[in-house]
Amino acid sequence: MQLPKGLTLPLLQTKWASILNPLLGNPSLNSVILPNVNLVNGSNTINHTLGRALMGWRLIRVRAAATIYDTQDSNPMPSLTLLLTSNAAVTVDLEVF
Repeated sequence: MQLPKGLTLPLLQTKWASILNPLLGNPSLNSVILPNVNLVNGSNTINHTLGRALMGWRLIRVRAAATIYDTQDSNPMPSLTLLLTSNAAVTVDLEVF
């Protein structure tokens, strides 16, 4: 994207803010990687270490066949933990944001 020439500094700053603010507001930019999380068959409670309510999570490495889903809608402590259910014992790496 090329900005028009001859814009004053305040207009440039406004234009830059309209471009950068949506990118900087992306919650996945403030993520934490949790390596080697051992999940058991059934319910698992993981301390996500974000210090705020969890907005989302991703599996970034799965070391065995497993189906994994969250039960965050019923989590009484979303600012501290992530609730995952697995159908098998498996070690995963998680990205939480």
